[in-house]
Amino acid sequence: MSKWAERGSVTDQKRLPSHAVAVVGMACRLPEANNPQEFWELLRNGRDAIIDKPAARLVLEGATQEPGAANGSAGDGHGDGTPSHRGGFLKDVDAFDAAFFGIAPVEATAMDPQQRLMLELHWEALEGAAIGPDTLRGTSAGVFLGVASDDYTTLMARGAGPAASSHSATGGHRGMIANRVSYFLGLNGPSFTVDSAQSSSLVAVHLAVESLLREECSVALAGGVQLNLAHESFAALDSLGALSADGMCHTFDARANGFVRGEGGGVVVGQPPAQAREVVDC
Repeated sequence: MSKWAERGSVTDQKRLPSHAVAVVGMACRLPEANNPQEFWELLRNGRDAIIDKPAARLVLEGATQEPGAANGSAGDGHGDGTPSHRGGFLKDVDAFDAAFFGIAPVEATAMDPQQRLMLELHWEALEGAAIGPDTLRGTSAGVFLGVASDDYTTLMARGAGPAASSHSATGGHRGMIANRVSYFLGLNGPSFTVDSAQSSSLVAVHLAVESLLREECSVALAGGVQLNLAHESFAALDSLGALSADGMCHTFDARANGFVRGEGGGVVVGQPPAQAREVVDC
């Protein structure tokens, strides 16, 4: 008897709707949570992951002034002098094991850290799904990613990032992030980046499910990434008055005064239920 049958699994084809998709693996990198287990503990314990922007991040982004300083405010977007550059930040976004992914150091330097993070998370998600990354080479597996910004190109444009090279075009363009993953894994299925602003990752997951149901791909890797690397993006939102003056989100509350920026990345691995059951039965 299979493990699924022993558990009375809902992956029994007779009990599943025709539009069902099995999520067989996942990975994430979020503020104060480097994997889904740590994220669950953060939520369960009600911990606050919002902090002041780390000094190391200020050095990385080459900032010479805090958001809002250019227009005479202290960077609050509301005029009361309260810093608004609080947020949820990842640690060591500049760290990357280029050799593991077979990438030359000079090329890795030109790559948007969002590309690097997505390579890491896809590998981790496949490991969690008990799918050997090499086994997908040459298959119709697809990559669907939501990405709404590319602050790294801003850093490079003003000289805070690496000098332009033959790797800059592919390394800095956010449209290449999904393609980078597909190329590394040797996938022949759909591969594209979606930018629909705040809904980018949700739309990417929707398209991944649709692709599975149409049998365009056998495995769908879906998710999104956002890294807030340039102070210009903070300044733009400050000028709009969109950032919370007290660095807190008071959703659906009379105290609501804006939002707090966060960053991170996440990937889920989806398969048709029958295929997922075959993997477990092995």
